[in-house]
Amino acid sequence: MMTSNDQDITEEPGGEKRRRPRRRRLVLLIPAALVVGLAAAIYTGIRSRDVAEADLTNATEAAAKPTVETVHPIAGAPNEEVVLPGNVQAFTDTPINARTSGYLKHWYFDIGAQVKQGDLLAEIESPEVDQQLQQARADLVTAQANLALAKVTWEREQALWKNQWASAQARDNAFGTYSADQAIVKSQQADVARLEQLQSYEKVVAPFDGVITARNTDTGALIQADANAPAQELFHLAASNKLRVFVTIPEMYVPGARPGVKAVLKVDEYPDQSFNGTLVRTSSAIDATSRTLLAEIDVENPSGQLLPGAYGFVHLAIPAPAHSVTVPSNALLFRAEGLQVGLVRNGRAVLVPVKIGRDYGDKVEIISGLSATDDLIVNPSDSLLTDTPVSVAAKTK
Repeated sequence: MMTSNDQDITEEPGGEKRRRPRRRRLVLLIPAALVVGLAAAIYTGIRSRDVAEADLTNATEAAAKPTVETVHPIAGAPNEEVVLPGNVQAFTDTPINARTSGYLKHWYFDIGAQVKQGDLLAEIESPEVDQQLQQARADLVTAQANLALAKVTWEREQALWKNQWASAQARDNAFGTYSADQAIVKSQQADVARLEQLQSYEKVVAPFDGVITARNTDTGALIQADANAPAQELFHLAASNKLRVFVTIPEMYVPGARPGVKAVLKVDEYPDQSFNGTLVRTSSAIDATSRTLLAEIDVENPSGQLLPGAYGFVHLAIPAPAHSVTVPSNALLFRAEGLQVGLVRNGRAVLVPVKIGRDYGDKVEIISGLSATDDLIVNPSDSLLTDTPVSVAAKTK
């Protein structure tokens, strides 16, 4: 018999109350809860095992991937300094020769003297030229007088011919004489000008500002300036406010030796000083014997501190090609296929061939095969192959 505590009272339709047993309902609910809990426990266990297996698989795969460090190649390459021996020369250097023969009357500047353009260096006494000039001037006066007479005669014959008082032959002869005398006057004028020019060469003047580096004559010396006589140097004049330094550049550096490249000149006389210069021109031809390129470097020398003829060393900054990149030396792989580097692309290693340029020790220049945006593997393993999955190590700051 069930008591009222073990029953549930429900109200039937029509208002009648009915009692139902509660314990049977509880007995049915307990097994269902156990089944649900057991199923949840089994599902949780299976899920945890799957997650653990997936994590283990991922960890195993990650551990199997080699970890690599990557860097980006540096665009361009550092300028390479080449030290070359150079010969220092004056920017303008010329011998001063005589243009008229005679005897040296006087000289005014000796070696080491600074002169300006137009300064009188020496005087030559040339009486033959003076006499020839006087004679040429007298001949010119005679020719001019003959020309004046020929002109009057032709004009008279022309008037007589118009009035039919003279023949055409007489008129033509007068015109021919007049034309010939005109030519003679022009010839005499040219001869006078030539001799005046020769007479002006009796005064030897400086053609530009500079310093007298040599004097090869003295007062009373015979000066021979004939066409058949060898040239006789009276003075040697050099302009040293700017200097030319000539160097021979090895063939391997020729591509970077372009006008405008900066240079530094050092000489033994001034070990603590450097003189800046610029490469201004080259011979544009490789010497077949030495395999070098002759280049000229201009160096300003306003104080005259540097002397022409000195021997120095030129430090020339040869620029690297613009299309090259620089990479660490430990990124190179030496394989039977040739020189290679390793790159990381889409999580995999890729080996690419490269061509090396200049070697800077811990860095090398790559002139083909790489760009500045590539992920370059540093210290690659010797066993690294193309298409190998790799992990990129986090970069430390």
